[in-house]
Amino acid sequence: MQKRLSDLAGGGGGGRAGGDQLRHSDGAWLKAAGGAEGMGVHLGPVRAELATAHEGLLTGTVGLSALAELGSVRESWERRFETARRECGSLAGNLRAVARAQAETNETVKSSFAPVARRTRGVER
Repeated sequence: MQKRLSDLAGGGGGGRAGGDQLRHSDGAWLKAAGGAEGMGVHLGPVRAELATAHEGLLTGTVGLSALAELGSVRESWERRFETARRECGSLAGNLRAVARAQAETNETVKSSFAPVARRTRGVER
């Protein structure tokens, strides 16, 4: 079946139920944004959990160099978790922005076809 650009502007049939319209669903983008946001929330309490887990750990370990390094390793992990948490928040916002931009682009493209759309037997083509 050969398509014309004007076929994409209207609600024409095209042989399939629902026609051959360009469609955008923001569902996948918003679901991904929610997942990223959820991951960021999940990472939020990690710093406090690490602090609780390390309470009293170094007591009585004077002279054990491996445990002395534990503080710098913990700080490194805390920075990494905080960076990941911020990135999740940023990613969620970016994914929502993509959904909005695509919806706006779809409307712009659809309306740009309006001048060339013509009616044939009550069906816009």
